Amino acid sequence: MGKENPVLVLASGDDPQFAMLNHLPHTVCGDVATCAPAAKDATVILQWSGSRELLLAWFGMSKKVRWIHSKAAGLDNLLFPELVESKVLLTNGRGVFSPSLGEFVLAVILYFAKDLRRMIRNQMAAIWEPFDVEEISGQTVGILGYGDIGRAVATRVYAMGMRVLATKRHVPPSTDPLVERFYKPEERREMMARCHYIVATAPLTEETRHMISDAEFAVMKPTAVVINVGRGPVIDDAALLRALAAKRIKGAGLDVFEYEPLPAGSPLYKLENVLLSPHCADHTADWQDQAMRFFLAQYARFEKGEPLENVVNKRLGY
Repeated sequence: MGKENPVLVLASGDDPQFAMLNHLPHTVCGDVATCAPAAKDATVILQWSGSRELLLAWFGMSKKVRWIHSKAAGLDNLLFPELVESKVLLTNGRGVFSPSLGEFVLAVILYFAKDLRRMIRNQMAAIWEPFDVEEISGQTVGILGYGDIGRAVATRVYAMGMRVLATKRHVPPSTDPLVERFYKPEERREMMARCHYIVATAPLTEETRHMISDAEFAVMKPTAVVINVGRGPVIDDAALLRALAAKRIKGAGLDVFEYEPLPAGSPLYKLENVLLSPHCADHTADWQDQAMRFFLAQYARFEKGEPLENVVNKRLGY
């Protein structure tokens, strides 16, 4: 199996998951100098943890490549013009990590509704001080960009009795039992004004960059919490800081940021109304194993000439 389709694995290190590739022809490559012969024959590139620059270099040298798979779901750093214009298939890890991200969103909602920060602070200070908490049932969640992650969020919050609204570039013709109403992206402020929790799950494209900025924060409820598990620059970090510092909104739960890693001097670390995760909300104990298993299933389809899952529209970016 796989003799016609050798795989070039672009990686920044030697991960244990590479042992799962032993039954098919592959070369793990961390730099341009060490694996030029393998690159010339590769028909598949697995973008595991290599840099954009490494992929760009190998894409120019690997004339036989027909398919590139990205371990990650986010593609904004990979879509260089040569790849977009080519006929090479591009797939990604969309959906592999969505359940964990859906759980993170639910955790953030409960964190703010039950004021867990206050609870932990009082416990550590040995203070007995009863306080009121919120019930999330009946509150409204707005999902910005209703794809795989958005559905994972909707499934979990709907089960908690919450109402779900969502934006989607193409509003589906049939109803979704989880979503009360769909909005077009340009109608997002109308949706946000109704929400107690606003969850960004959109991919990063020129259309979605800074989709949540000052104008969006201005229409939100003062009790609103903004959650980002999509791509950092979908939210304008400077506008978010202004809204949080002025207590224009209740708070934010963030797994992704406009600039990563978040600099040590960022005010976000110190704000009491922020729950911060260092881009690891989907890092379960087996998340990399899951990513590799998905690639192997894709490779089997590729070998058989079957349609691949998660084929990316390279011009749209998702």
